[in-house]
Amino acid sequence: MADADPPSPLRRPEKVALVTGSLAEPRLNRIAAEIGDVELEPVVVNVGVKVAALMTAEIVERRLKLPDGTDRVLMPGRFRGDLDRLERFFGVPFARGPDEMADIPDYFGQKHRGVDLSRHDVTIFAEIVDATALDTDAILARARILKGEGADVIDLGCMPDTRFPHLEEAIAALHSEGLKVSVDSFDLSELSRATRAGADYLLSLNETNLHIASEGPAVPVLVPATQGDLDSLVRAVEACRARGQAFYADPILDPIHYGFTASIVRYAELKRRCPDIPILMGIGNVTELTDADTTGINALLMGMISELHITAVLAVQVSPHCRTAVREFDRARREFFAAREAGALPQGFGGGLMALRDRRPYAASPQEIARLAGEVRDRNFRIDVAEDGVHIYNRDGHHVADDPFALFPHLKVEDDGAHAFYLGVETARAEIAYKLGKRYAQDEGLAWGVAGEIAGSPEEAHRLTFKQAGTTLAATSAKAAGATARKPQGPAGENVPRPGEEET
Repeated sequence: MADADPPSPLRRPEKVALVTGSLAEPRLNRIAAEIGDVELEPVVVNVGVKVAALMTAEIVERRLKLPDGTDRVLMPGRFRGDLDRLERFFGVPFARGPDEMADIPDYFGQKHRGVDLSRHDVTIFAEIVDATALDTDAILARARILKGEGADVIDLGCMPDTRFPHLEEAIAALHSEGLKVSVDSFDLSELSRATRAGADYLLSLNETNLHIASEGPAVPVLVPATQGDLDSLVRAVEACRARGQAFYADPILDPIHYGFTASIVRYAELKRRCPDIPILMGIGNVTELTDADTTGINALLMGMISELHITAVLAVQVSPHCRTAVREFDRARREFFAAREAGALPQGFGGGLMALRDRRPYAASPQEIARLAGEVRDRNFRIDVAEDGVHIYNRDGHHVADDPFALFPHLKVEDDGAHAFYLGVETARAEIAYKLGKRYAQDEGLAWGVAGEIAGSPEEAHRLTFKQAGTTLAATSAKAAGATARKPQGPAGENVPRPGEEET
């Protein structure tokens, strides 16, 4: 018998150089001490300027002295120098970190975890509830949007007592776009037409009308014959199994106060009785019929789906407050799959469902903002949010309030309409962030997770170059423009940005 391989030597922790300037160094040292462990040895490297984010690659080559044994280098998130050039010069990998220093712990947590949101194991059916009332072009337009939001199957919802003469045409048109199609109708003749026309799925058959599934290729989605009758659903499942018929089973999720808790129990019971069958959960009875933000509801429903290994959901977004339900569930299925694969809680896997709150709402403390405010030597206003309110400061003063109207008398911009407008927009945005507990960054839209769209790409958010004046500011005179700098400007190393702007 061959000797066993000798144990491998203990691997040393990865040494990561965190490049920063003098303003951020004290705070970054504290963060580095918190995140260091047996896998990570963060080393703070001050390049000898106030703001490392404002350097060029040439300056970095001249000033940066890497500690011996450095495995990789993390530059500030807003550093816009050429990373490939720096990698060639220093011979180690370079990367940009998060924009805000407060996010560095999450950054390294995700890097260690290796978050991959490309995978999932849940199929999304997205219903067009009024398909009968739409012409084929309108159905296609709606379907394209749903596909873009993450839908895998387009469900044509038929309306009671309303003819659907173009059902076959609609199915063919959707197939021509490469889309799978399901049809949901109380009219058995419409279900029969649908499967004969090549529909991929039929919603919702039960043990009394299961014969329709034999009329064409459509896969039936089985439901109880009467509300809550799990035994009838199991009988329909067994009938499909006996004849080798593919299917999904759906015990039906009921609305809150109308059997919601009991319906959740039915899903668990069905999984216990038939552990290896594909199950579908329709979420509309809860999302559509509850006055609550859908991101949280969908997160909880996805938790049950993930634990029970339910393989499909039917989502609707009819009510205005549900208009991003499909997009939310697409993100939820990816984050929860990654968390389950990692054997972890659904935390730190992208935060796509964190719409109204942020785990770390403040990029800096009041004390850190006060320290930086004391360094400001120009008239440009910086705006920040901390636990004590909205901060606005320049060389002439530092003011804090929880209401933007309380700040205005201190700003002295009564004669500069464009500047006043800009500051009003920014302080209003800051007030929203403060009251909700969201992260605020001057000149950036608030992040609403997948529930909201933000202008500009993630890459643009990393830009060093300062934003161009908008339509209001662009129309002002040169004098006003000079007094309306939206961010601190000047030679590299002389700027004093907002807290966190220079950070890594």
